[in-house]
Amino acid sequence: MASNSSESRASTEVPAPYGNGPAPQGQAPERKPAKVRIHHLQQAKREGTRFAMLTAYDQYTAEIFDAAGIEVLLVGDSASNNVFGNETSLPVTVDELLPLCRAVARTAKRALVVADLPFGSYEVSAEQAVATGVRFLKEGLAHAVKIEGGAFYAPTVRAMVQAGVPVMAHIGFTPQSEHALGGYRVQGRGDDARRLIDDAVALADAGAFCVLMEMVPAETAAAVDAAVDVPTVGIGAGKETTGQVLVWQDMAGLRGGRMAKFVKQYADLRSTLMEAATAYGEDVRSGQFPGPEHSF
Repeated sequence: MASNSSESRASTEVPAPYGNGPAPQGQAPERKPAKVRIHHLQQAKREGTRFAMLTAYDQYTAEIFDAAGIEVLLVGDSASNNVFGNETSLPVTVDELLPLCRAVARTAKRALVVADLPFGSYEVSAEQAVATGVRFLKEGLAHAVKIEGGAFYAPTVRAMVQAGVPVMAHIGFTPQSEHALGGYRVQGRGDDARRLIDDAVALADAGAFCVLMEMVPAETAAAVDAAVDVPTVGIGAGKETTGQVLVWQDMAGLRGGRMAKFVKQYADLRSTLMEAATAYGEDVRSGQFPGPEHSF
């Protein structure tokens, strides 16, 4: 009987060499898995190593970030204000995110693909959350999902995990609760740190494979990381987390305007595209494009 292709891949999945060029003399070559799985993130937590996470919403960013070695790609509800033009993450729907998720999951060869459950798609009941999570795994081809909220959602996480839907928890500043929180405000200061620790512990105990913290004081985030056995991811949460995540348009300088304090920009794509588009427009208007070399 012919073996199933996915079974064949799983049975031969072994760590493969990576990195640019040979390892330094006297050192074993660095290795990383051919495909990132949840247990590799958990291994990073145990071994004290780190992983990188970026948002991705389309084929080409997924291809580039995957080839660059980014371990986790997040199809975030941040697509609402980075793809669809909304002011916040609240308006985006499941049906809008599913095609983006499919594009990323179909393209990424190595990265773990995590999909956000958007506002209104999991809060009503554990049953609703399970149903939405299943859609993202079946229709969106995601490997895991992320939901926002504290210990209150521990039963929801437990139900989803029991149904076979891996869950990344998101605590601290939760953008879907922007109005309830009074805007974009740092969470977990002072006495409120205890709440975040309790939230993380409850969610990890319920089966969340990872806890993401947003806009949390570095000291609080370090305490949360120490309190749980699962890996943590930070965005504006200091450097003691296992992983870090940024919205790719912020990281690469595509989005204009004021950046959040926690953003580091590694490129200026906005200026590059502006220059390219301006030059193209000028060439078209002057008749320089298309030239003979571009014509049949």
